[in-house]
Amino acid sequence: MTATLRTDVGKVRRQNEDAAWLDEKLGIYVVADGMGGHLAGEVASAMAIDAVKRMAKTHDIASISVLRETVCAAHEAICARARENKSCSGMGTTICAMWRGGHYMYIAHVGDSRIYRLRGGRLEQITQDHSLVEELVRAGIISREEARTHPRRNIITRALGTPGENAPDLLAADMEKGDLWLLCTDGLSGMVSDEEMARVLCGGGSLDQMADTLLEKALDAGGRDNVTLILCRSEEV
Repeated sequence: MTATLRTDVGKVRRQNEDAAWLDEKLGIYVVADGMGGHLAGEVASAMAIDAVKRMAKTHDIASISVLRETVCAAHEAICARARENKSCSGMGTTICAMWRGGHYMYIAHVGDSRIYRLRGGRLEQITQDHSLVEELVRAGIISREEARTHPRRNIITRALGTPGENAPDLLAADMEKGDLWLLCTDGLSGMVSDEEMARVLCGGGSLDQMADTLLEKALDAGGRDNVTLILCRSEEV
């Protein structure tokens, strides 16, 4: 697989609390969107990424159970850091981690960062947001379109380092040659519609060109949040 990564502070925030990392050889891709007090979100997202890096050093065969253990360990480490350091109190982070194993992508997901797959000209959101508006949509209270502008759209219901339910959703998504995979924080998905992202990804060009275009569209739409994305293509299965 080939891949490319982009991250930008955006046009409003003073610091970038997103983090991302990839290893093309091992087929590991991960994005995290931190939240909390001054610089604390940056600490939480970095700790989540570090946990995945440690996993990559000790495991070279993809495993959904190892991925789950890694994400849960990251949660415990973030909680411990928050207890030990008052400046980190209340910090948390989303995470979307993807690990190639044979004909599948193993995925662990917490929060409202997303993973998409483009296949045959159709863009599908593989993960399901852990957010208030997503629960309202599933309950039929608001429409998908209303969710995009809902005043409480930034409230997430699950995150690493926070109290309550925080276990990752786990799934295995099948792969086909030519599939395009997009991992992103809500700095992209909250500013650029799925339809517009699909047009960019279906428009052709290199991964770098498409990644640059997606980032530019998020910034042109206002760049109200940090923007981070990873694009990767299944060259063969």
